[in-house]
Amino acid sequence: MLFVRDSKSTTVEGQVSRRTRTLLTLSSPLPVSSYGRAKQRYARGREDEKLSPGLHLASAAEAGALVCLCTNPIWLVKTRLQLQTPLHQTQPYSGLLDAFRTIVKEEGPRALYKGIVPGLVLVSHGAIQFTAYEELRKIIVDWKERRRKSESADNLLNSADYAALGGSSKVAAVLLTYPFQVIRARLQQRPSTNGIPRYIDSLHVIRETARYEGLRGFYRGLTANLLKNVPASSITFIVYENVLKLLKQPPTKD
Repeated sequence: MLFVRDSKSTTVEGQVSRRTRTLLTLSSPLPVSSYGRAKQRYARGREDEKLSPGLHLASAAEAGALVCLCTNPIWLVKTRLQLQTPLHQTQPYSGLLDAFRTIVKEEGPRALYKGIVPGLVLVSHGAIQFTAYEELRKIIVDWKERRRKSESADNLLNSADYAALGGSSKVAAVLLTYPFQVIRARLQQRPSTNGIPRYIDSLHVIRETARYEGLRGFYRGLTANLLKNVPASSITFIVYENVLKLLKQPPTKD
């Protein structure tokens, strides 16, 4: 937590707190009710009922964990539907409902939660991205302020800057968390015809992948993931920052 003495620093900290909170709310697929309840619980007993950026991140992580627990069965079925081919010896799933029925019948309800541990770790992806975004943003703002001292922080950055910040922060988050996506996907593979899964748990995946594929094995499919997510992240932050600028403009008098 930052301890500030002057009004300018207080204003900057407040802007970072609001920005972090808004980014987490808009950019994460978290249920608003869960996020709101977590914030209320953390604010209970506080005089001003204001939360620090760290507690906002904790609230978002808590809501993200709840979403992970609720949606893991859907991710598992999605992964298996994507992996099945006509070459598989096992009877392929005919669709979403058939996959759910077959999994519960053949493997039991617990099978729907394979990969839940790396899935919970992946909740940190958003927090890493937003932290990287804020830190990189401060570096660019400080650098531009030294060159043009008369302009405010909001006017110093343009859409190209926001695109670069959004894309680079996404790259940082993906590089740090992508191995957990690979671990989850491999845990969620369908068992062989004899019913024995290829991997037992997350540690088994890590050992086998490191043994036979090395570090590169934990980044299988990374290029496709970056091509999908980096442009989307850049566009998201361009839209977000420019809309924020419009909302900050004083109303015009008729």
